[in-house]
Amino acid sequence: MNAVTEATAPPDHETDRELRAFRAAYDRVRRSFYGGTMTPDDWERWRGERLTAVLRHVTTRSDFYRRHLAGVDIERVTPRTLPSLPFTTKDDLRREMHAVLSGSIAEAVVYYETTGTTGAATPCPRGPKDVLTSNAAVEESWRRLFRSRFGKRMPVIGLMGPSELYAFGDVFGAVAASLGACHVKIWPESPRVGFRKALRLIEELGVEVVVCAPALCLSLAKAAQHHGYDLARLPVKMFLVLGEICTPQFAANASSVWNGAEVHPTLYGSQEALCVATGAGTGRLHLSQLNYLVELVDPDTGEFLGDTGEGELVLTMLIDGIKPLIRYRTGDLVRLAPAPPGAPLPGPVVEVVGRAADRIRLGGALLHPAELEAAVLDGVTGCLGYQAVIDRREDGADEVTVRMDLRPGAGDPDAVGARVAARLRERTGVHVRTVVDTALDPVTATGSFVSWKAARVLDHRSHPDRAALVARQVAHRFAIDN
Repeated sequence: MNAVTEATAPPDHETDRELRAFRAAYDRVRRSFYGGTMTPDDWERWRGERLTAVLRHVTTRSDFYRRHLAGVDIERVTPRTLPSLPFTTKDDLRREMHAVLSGSIAEAVVYYETTGTTGAATPCPRGPKDVLTSNAAVEESWRRLFRSRFGKRMPVIGLMGPSELYAFGDVFGAVAASLGACHVKIWPESPRVGFRKALRLIEELGVEVVVCAPALCLSLAKAAQHHGYDLARLPVKMFLVLGEICTPQFAANASSVWNGAEVHPTLYGSQEALCVATGAGTGRLHLSQLNYLVELVDPDTGEFLGDTGEGELVLTMLIDGIKPLIRYRTGDLVRLAPAPPGAPLPGPVVEVVGRAADRIRLGGALLHPAELEAAVLDGVTGCLGYQAVIDRREDGADEVTVRMDLRPGAGDPDAVGARVAARLRERTGVHVRTVVDTALDPVTATGSFVSWKAARVLDHRSHPDRAALVARQVAHRFAIDN
């Protein structure tokens, strides 16, 4: 197995010959990775050589990293000594903007930006190497998922996400095309589509796979109910979700709403970090291990915790593209564990438990987003949406009201509510009540467009932050009656 190496600093603009050589070398390593033949020596060589190549690249071509890593002998940095380097933070990216790039915009093949909902939108161009290596992980994931569900044929895929300035449509469109699958871009929130047209196209085109945010699984079901569709007669057999946490409890509930359709996390990543992990048929996400070195740190202190267990995810990219990041603090809390024997994808398992900033203190407990969602939805079926409303009682104690939209026939609402309240009380010790509410707060449909917390938690104990205000402002775009 030959690693992709660059013995000298990269030229100002890579030639077609150099890109072809990179593609050929990366393809050899990719086949070894997905074929399960990477040896410990192969991994040591790959990580070491790629880390050195990227450090040379950024210190030569990025104004920010030239300053940020000044005084570091990059030739002596190894994956083991990487934690001695300074972090790269979201504040760095917002402050430095184009100075972070390791190349000019003209060298990219496409330009994207972050949404800018919680801070300045930062530039996220992607070059040929970025597109090749990031998309390869998604393609392998989908190939295996579809083979296990549909055999030798390819399903029609409905892509329900933004395309303008965002990678969603391009990435999944390119992967579908590479696999030979027909795809249709039918984002219901687009003013040119809407839920009515999206549902019509799903039915007429026989769309079997829908790629969307988790919240949209439920909004689409509610819209189908509103527009007179029978969910049992729609052709959807699989949801591939991304953009926010998707707990096993959420997936099970969404599957119950859609008459047994499979619900799988398909991708964890971001505009900045690209495709960090991809989904398997087990419902687990697996690290795109060829493209990253990963660390876990304490979200509050930044203390290094290793590369397994739980903590804030820190990424170092191993591909010398337009914007490789070194020790990038994602702000995401994850659990990392080795892939179990016989796993359908290689690479460590990545369980996303939510943004560090989205942790919620209730009573004496500090809940991760995934813990709150699991407590609400564990064993629940037929739920079309939920929101936790937090108040402070006159005695100073916290009080939670869980509002849930339950389909008719989803079980005794009083019994469901009692179990939800009991689980939350057990975890937090606070007073909890549940309310069944078919006219749920429309902000719950905004999902990953802003943040999980802005959509799912209404905290009256403090003034709303910027994310909560933005979610309120855009909630009308997600109305199911259009």
